[in-house]
Amino acid sequence: MLIAGLYAGLGALLIIVLAMRVMWLRNTHGVGLGSGGHESLARAIRAHANAIEYLPIALLLLVVLAFEQTRPWLLHLFGIVLIAGRSLHAIGLSGSPGRSFGRATGIALTVLVMLAMAVLLVVRFAMLAAIGG
Repeated sequence: MLIAGLYAGLGALLIIVLAMRVMWLRNTHGVGLGSGGHESLARAIRAHANAIEYLPIALLLLVVLAFEQTRPWLLHLFGIVLIAGRSLHAIGLSGSPGRSFGRATGIALTVLVMLAMAVLLVVRFAMLAAIGG
């Protein structure tokens, strides 16, 4: 669980940084709700929201894998790819509203690591069910 906790902590730090960026931009532009028509604030809000949308389920998968006694190297691999993907996506989205390397690579890494963790859990369940466990 210590390994999953590391990546949960890193994910929380990323969310906090993104939230602080939104707060700073709201204060800078004098906006209380929404983006006030400021594109940079709209992108910051979206980058924060996107992290909130993906990180919880991905971290839940990582925690379940840790409970299932997944090898530490694999947990680290999943965690590193997840945090790298979310960070790249946030950087890409914060920099440009259009297509970017960061956004494309970030979402690809995020979806792939979530898919890998989900499939691993489903396969493990199927294998245990097949042998009556």
